[in-house]
Amino acid sequence: MHRFYIPPIAWNPDALRLDEAESHHALNVLRLTPGEKVVVFNGQGTEATAQVLPASTKRAVHLQTLHRVKTPPLPCRLTLAQAIPKGKNMDLIVQKATELGAAEIAPLLSERTVTRVESDESASVKQAKWQGVVVEAAKQCGQNWLPVVALPRTPKEFFAAHPAGSFDFMLIASLQSDSRRLRALLEEHGSKPKSALILVGPEGDFTPAEIGLAKSAGCRPITLGPIVLRTETAAIYCLSVLSYELQS
Repeated sequence: MHRFYIPPIAWNPDALRLDEAESHHALNVLRLTPGEKVVVFNGQGTEATAQVLPASTKRAVHLQTLHRVKTPPLPCRLTLAQAIPKGKNMDLIVQKATELGAAEIAPLLSERTVTRVESDESASVKQAKWQGVVVEAAKQCGQNWLPVVALPRTPKEFFAAHPAGSFDFMLIASLQSDSRRLRALLEEHGSKPKSALILVGPEGDFTPAEIGLAKSAGCRPITLGPIVLRTETAAIYCLSVLSYELQS
């Protein structure tokens, strides 16, 4: 069945309704007709199977709830702090982070980041665009919990907003000689963390000062193996391994 997103603020299980954009997609693109069944979700764990009602219009598809379920959140809240890569690679990272169960995506403006954000308005536009990528990815993969995309900010600003104790387990992907394997750090940690942070740098890695900042905030450097990965590959690799180790 086709999946549609209804924001939490508009979620009313007794009178479900798609917004104008989703209604256009349902009626004009998918050609859904009254009586057909769809799946809707609110991004906060609730999903419902519903039926298209005859009262639907191009501006608002009305739905009748048939069955509703609540999906529990994953055991570990994963946060990806990702240096913004050039081009459209951030879109790919956001998409895959959603599929891999990230709870938050924090775009970072590192010193070696090629893409720049010149104003608060520009930052908000990028944030909204990436949040839209999250919604589309969740619709495709069946994810009922939407990760939150933060406003782009520098590593210094990120750690200022996340003081000590914000995460149980903090990591930074690193090419430095003191980086260690994730499995060894997990064994040292003991019980599985309830929240984890992974920082992934830009092409060329974080600067020594940025790595020092992350370490001083509590991040442990981890190696991703002997092959130097592109930043988008590194992000997917890290989230895949962390999801495997922490979400089961």
